[in-house]
Amino acid sequence: MLYAVFMSSPLPPFPKPQEPVEKPVLLEFGTGVDEPCLRADAARNRARLLDAAARLVAEHGAAGLTMEAVAAAAQVGKGTVFRRFGDRTGLLTALLDHSEKKFQASFLSGPAPLGPGAPPVERLSAFGCAALRRATDDLELQLAAEPCADRRFVVPPHRVRHSHVVMLLRQVVPQADTELLGHVLMSYLEPALIHHLVKQCQMPMERLQAGWRDLVARVTGTSVTGTPHGAAEGVADGVAEGACEGMAGPPA
Repeated sequence: MLYAVFMSSPLPPFPKPQEPVEKPVLLEFGTGVDEPCLRADAARNRARLLDAAARLVAEHGAAGLTMEAVAAAAQVGKGTVFRRFGDRTGLLTALLDHSEKKFQASFLSGPAPLGPGAPPVERLSAFGCAALRRATDDLELQLAAEPCADRRFVVPPHRVRHSHVVMLLRQVVPQADTELLGHVLMSYLEPALIHHLVKQCQMPMERLQAGWRDLVARVTGTSVTGTPHGAAEGVADGVAEGACEGMAGPPA
C-alpha cells in the first residue's frame, strides 16, 4: 500500500537555517572594550551634573536648587537630570554622598580617636564632635535632603551611624538598652536641632561639642575625659566651671 510505503520511507533531512551574513549589532552593544568607555562617559556626565548643582547651591543656597536649574547649568535636558537622580531629594543626597563616605571611612577605619585604637568613650566623643562639624559645613544641604518621617531612621547613612554608636555603647555600658540610648545620642546630631542651636540661638560650635561630651559622659557614667566618675570630678561640676575644652557660656 502506498500508505505503508510512505510511512516506511526515511524522512527528508530538515533544512538548515540560513546563517546571517553579519551578526546583529545589538548582540555586541555594551560588551567588550566599549563598556568601560560607556561607564566612564556616564561617570563624567554625573560629575558634571553634580558640579553644576554644587555651583548653584554655593550661589543661591539649597532652597534655589531645582532639577530645571541644574539641567540649564549643565546644558542638558531636564529628563537627563531626572533619569540620573530620580528627584530633587535624590540629587541632594548625591551631593552629600561623597562627604558622607569620607566621614564614614574616618570613624570606621581612620586614625584614633575617631577611628579604631582609642577607648570607646573617646571614640564616641570624637564621633559626635566630628558629626557636628560636618553638619554645620553642609547644614543647608542636609536640611533640604532630610528624609520624610517614615524613612528618616532607615536610610543607610543614619543606620550606619546608629550602629556605630550602639557598638561603642555596648563596650562601655553592656547592661544598658544600648539600641535605645543610641537613638537618644543620635537625636543630638539631628540637622534641624543643629540649625536651631547654631542659626537661631547663635550657639558657638565649641558649646555644642562640650554639650555632646557632657551627654556622653552622663550616658556612659564616665567623666568628660573618659574615666569613671570616682576617679575624677563630676561632670556637672566640670561643666559649671567651664572645665570642658572650648566651653562657652550661654549667650547673653
